[in-house]
Amino acid sequence: MSKKKQHKTTKSFPTKEKDVHATPENMKCEESCNTFFFTILALIIAICVVPLTAEIPSSGFRHQKHSPLKMDEASLKVYNELAADVLVSWISKECYQCLYQQLGVVTAAPSPGQPSSSDFVVSTQHELTLRLNDTSAKQLCNELTFHFGEHGNYSLWIKNLNNNSEADCSIVTDGDPVNSYTPILIAFFVIVGVVLLFAVGRTLSGLAAVRRVYFRLTGSIETERLINSELGSPERTVTTIADNILPPPPSPSKRLQSLDTFRGISLIVMVFVNYGGGRYWFFRHASWNGLTVADLVFPWFVFIMGTSIALSINKMLRSGSTRSFLLKKVLWRTMLLFVIGVVIINPNYCQGPLSWNNLRIPGVLQRLAWSYLVVACLDLLVARAHLDIITTDTWWSPVLDILLYWPAWLCVLLLEVLWLCLTFLLPVPGCPTGYLGPGGIGDMGWYANCTGGAAGYIDRWLLGEKHIYQTPSSRVIYATHIPFDPEGVLGSINSILMTFLGLQAGKIILHYRDLPRSIMSRFLMWGLFLGVISAILTRCSKDQGFIPVNKNLWSLSYVTTLACFAFVLLLLIYYIVDVRKWWSGAPFYYAGMNSILVYMGHEVFEEYFPFRWRMLNSQSHTEHLTQNLVATSCWLFISYVLYKKKIFWKL
Repeated sequence: MSKKKQHKTTKSFPTKEKDVHATPENMKCEESCNTFFFTILALIIAICVVPLTAEIPSSGFRHQKHSPLKMDEASLKVYNELAADVLVSWISKECYQCLYQQLGVVTAAPSPGQPSSSDFVVSTQHELTLRLNDTSAKQLCNELTFHFGEHGNYSLWIKNLNNNSEADCSIVTDGDPVNSYTPILIAFFVIVGVVLLFAVGRTLSGLAAVRRVYFRLTGSIETERLINSELGSPERTVTTIADNILPPPPSPSKRLQSLDTFRGISLIVMVFVNYGGGRYWFFRHASWNGLTVADLVFPWFVFIMGTSIALSINKMLRSGSTRSFLLKKVLWRTMLLFVIGVVIINPNYCQGPLSWNNLRIPGVLQRLAWSYLVVACLDLLVARAHLDIITTDTWWSPVLDILLYWPAWLCVLLLEVLWLCLTFLLPVPGCPTGYLGPGGIGDMGWYANCTGGAAGYIDRWLLGEKHIYQTPSSRVIYATHIPFDPEGVLGSINSILMTFLGLQAGKIILHYRDLPRSIMSRFLMWGLFLGVISAILTRCSKDQGFIPVNKNLWSLSYVTTLACFAFVLLLLIYYIVDVRKWWSGAPFYYAGMNSILVYMGHEVFEEYFPFRWRMLNSQSHTEHLTQNLVATSCWLFISYVLYKKKIFWKL
């Protein structure tokens, strides 16, 4: 026992424009680099991550006498030296105002000095608080707060003190846990290494000396000489830009690569987390309030859709299309998105006919369709074919890009008022008015059947319990048992707001098209403004704000917070990709050009090779992470091939 790590307590534990000519040889060289990047990325992940981490889990659970531990689990053995039975209960740190859940009972010690014991399995995802009571519900010692490590072995000792009037409780580490984050850390360094090699390779390929060697080796030096005799040698081309003047962005008629890059980043991260994200908890949706990586990407995709609406409608109006024609196009695309969405989220492959009795109606594409319809119609109402560049001569110029479209803003604000009224004023049977909690064991179990408050009630009343999502993320920690749909009806109102904020970003790009500094400053102002709103709504807390950040509800603070992030991220990508041209946006740019196809494809072919295969150990973060990264890399490669073949699928 002297070598064991003991945690003893009687209190709670705190515990890019290139300077080279676009010759066929250069393009061939660049294509070779791109193909190399996609192929090597997937192979290195598959080859390096598994061997480097394959032996890591061995120290934590092989000596277990019982069944092997699964992912995110640890073994806890409780020793009881008291002459009374002990009830062991627990709650997760992520569970806000929750009831304690019973872990088990440890019988009384058969005799003094001979403790009884019981084995339990505990979760390692979040910090846990343990409570020990006797059969009369008397608390025996202070609560123990501890973060167990994956596949670790622990002992909890309950000992006599002061002639049975008190008990001493302590947790001892018997077997060190594994570092479950090692696989993702290795994968991160592998990806960064490949990206750096690719960047260095592209930089070297742009050097004249390297190109001459390449052309000589490939027998194309004569072609290069002829091109230079007509166009001039690339090294003689000098571009001078004053230090305080930014280069002009692409003209309005040229597609902004930053938008497709932003869309591609959102899409690829969405694909990765949908495939499992290595089964790490932070790549899964938050159980209720708060944010994880998985909660970021869908709102960003909605946001950039709004930006694209502004640019595409303006382009079509300038080309002579009528508003009635565009309205028909919007309606047709909305219908296609909705129907495809219903088909995708109700797969019944090899399981016989699908029953209409449990057909799920809400979904991701359905919410995109609804948001697209409303925002596109609002933009058709106020959009202008010919836009003047906004100057800063007048005092109202900072808000002129809003005042020009005040009818659309008024409609969106009215929709937000509707959301607020329904959320906080609609009576819900058996639940307090304005309830925003998860139900289940949350709020001390008083409102077990009130998951989502008005949002859940409206979905169950309007669509029926069998036509909404049956296994919400709240069931994991809050043990909810009623259906709740995170893409429900009420939350769609706030997705319209998110799309409209993206539309505003598009209007900024259009009105300040020759002024990149103004575009970036406007993006920054919007980001700060929305961030302040989020701080007020949440009171800078996770659970105690007026309106907490909640992806399940698509709460107002969730939209303002994610829109704040979106404006800042778009600012950075716009500056790097379209203004300074330090980065082409690859490989995400390719996926952003075929977003609907990639999204549909990853959903339909999720269970097929090479996106999924039988794993040797299904309880290994390493194997899940490798599989999910390879699957995501496959879609990046597919989108790259489609881009090179000029295949772009649009609705």
